[in-house]
Amino acid sequence: MAVFKIQRYDPEKDGRPYFQTYEVPVEQGMSILDCLFYIKERLDATLSFRASCRMGICGSCAMYINGLPRLACETQVTSLATDTIEVRPLPNYEVIKDLVVDLAPLFEKHQRVRPWIIPYDPVELDRPTKEYHQSPAELERYLQFAYCLKCGLCLAACPTVATDQEFIGPQALAQAFRYNSDTRDGGDTERMAAVDTLHGLWRCHMAGACAEVCPKGVDPALAIQLMKREAVFGKKKGRARLADPPHAVKLLPGILKAPEPTVKRSEGEI
Repeated sequence: MAVFKIQRYDPEKDGRPYFQTYEVPVEQGMSILDCLFYIKERLDATLSFRASCRMGICGSCAMYINGLPRLACETQVTSLATDTIEVRPLPNYEVIKDLVVDLAPLFEKHQRVRPWIIPYDPVELDRPTKEYHQSPAELERYLQFAYCLKCGLCLAACPTVATDQEFIGPQALAQAFRYNSDTRDGGDTERMAAVDTLHGLWRCHMAGACAEVCPKGVDPALAIQLMKREAVFGKKKGRARLADPPHAVKLLPGILKAPEPTVKRSEGEI
């Protein structure tokens, strides 16, 4: 049996947050999210929390569990090595109800750095004719940063966000670095203008808490330091070339045929 101390708060009814205690029979293999569902289904249907995939992919169940920002679905109860578990909403976010926080600032900052490929050739963007060629080494430069779930744990752990809500934060900065490092992208100047501000890149004090709590092993602190270097010394980046589709290639035995192209040429196009 484990005792769950859960922070409850409804801004429309409660004057301030308070803790409510529940006893949950715990078995080997149960996650914190399993226990929250147990409470909601059998003990208290009024408890509010957010969850979706239950397998560490969507990032919806981010919470503050026993003093650290974590995903509830990935945190095994037995891994905490205690019978008393305290669950709070993520710090540095406004509480909507109980364990549900408002993630709008996270997505607004993410959108601010233009997190998509901005091609060098806008004509090729509107009317694509070929595929970009990118080597494994070029992919390796940004791959780990592409694993970001947008769960918001890094902003909850960041001491700078705790003191400066306008700080753009480790998630958006890491994504700016991810796209700036992509050889298919030509949007470096626009992104640097978005992050090289009073509440941007230089506000990071390299505490490293963002990297410590990331459930996917992304290291935003590393991205921020590399981007600081590029802001001072400049950056040399190759440009991905457009590759013709292969012709007259015969499949080796046992290799399945590739799916049809997602971009099809109109009749008369080269």
